[in-house]
Amino acid sequence: MKIRFVSGNPYKLKEAQQILSEIGIEVIAVDTNINEIQTDDQKKIVHDKVIRAFKLVGRPLFIEHTGLYVDHFEGLPGGLTQVFWDKLKADKFCEIFGNNTNVKASAKTTIGFIDGKRIRVFEGEIKDKISSLPKGDRSFQWDCVFIPNGYDKTFAELGEKKNDISMRKEALVKFSQFLREG
Repeated sequence: MKIRFVSGNPYKLKEAQQILSEIGIEVIAVDTNINEIQTDDQKKIVHDKVIRAFKLVGRPLFIEHTGLYVDHFEGLPGGLTQVFWDKLKADKFCEIFGNNTNVKASAKTTIGFIDGKRIRVFEGEIKDKISSLPKGDRSFQWDCVFIPNGYDKTFAELGEKKNDISMRKEALVKFSQFLREG
């Protein structure tokens, strides 16, 4: 089975291809960025983005959006994580979000699928905390600042192990079950 993935992010594409290939689904890259509405509501972002992507491509496809929800900041930056990250980068992000008495956070991935008739949404979530300092490779956005539950390393330090435990994997597994069931 083949499915189109609209994303301008090569790291997300690589993860989706690796995770879905394990269950026989080939991900076809549609390398484009879709302008996102600015809201902290990740489901609204995904719904709007998947419709825009379908209008552009005209074929069944999926998109995804991932955000960090920091407890101390009432769930911010949430759907706006990319906006925060682009302005703050790793060091400032940790200074603001990782140096409080409560550094608990959730990382959530929301996948939107559209076939031209319906939109389906699939979510994955993993919890734990924001690191006080960035650790590991900084090339894939905030992987260097999020420490998943049960580990003492950031996603960046975990390398390929991340794909076994991530919120993206949880969402992609739910999505793949939907695809297999028809």
